[in-house]
Amino acid sequence: MQKPLSLRSALLKAIPSLSANPDSLSLLVHNGYIASTLAASLSFEKRYPLTIAVNNFTDDLNTLLVPVLAWCRDNQPDIMSGPAETTQGFTWQMQNNADGSFNVTLTLALTERTQVWEEEQQLHAKDLPEPLPAAPVSRPMELYINGELVSRWEE
Repeated sequence: MQKPLSLRSALLKAIPSLSANPDSLSLLVHNGYIASTLAASLSFEKRYPLTIAVNNFTDDLNTLLVPVLAWCRDNQPDIMSGPAETTQGFTWQMQNNADGSFNVTLTLALTERTQVWEEEQQLHAKDLPEPLPAAPVSRPMELYINGELVSRWEE
């Protein structure tokens, strides 16, 4: 699985206090499951909650949340795409400690696709990257029919 390692690396790069004390950051995958079908290939998707625990954190909470959101935008964009995802895809808890620090637990609903194919009676598997986001939609201001300009407008 690539995403837990990728997120850990991103957080250690983005948050100096975690980089200085990497043992305060732990990631745990639990209750994952496989989504597959009876399609011709054995390709499947790993679906799992990733729990990120940061102990004795003294920075502003946004110091942690913003890098996680930035990582999600590239690596799990569906967390930000709909009502169910935006309310259940990224959850968090915080516990205040007596010394003024706090323990933060974040949970992300993640997926990772694995392509499986057969070649010369051998099975091969490869983890796939997250699909690229759709290109921005352009807004043409002219309409051509059969090569002839029939309309032009301004917004």
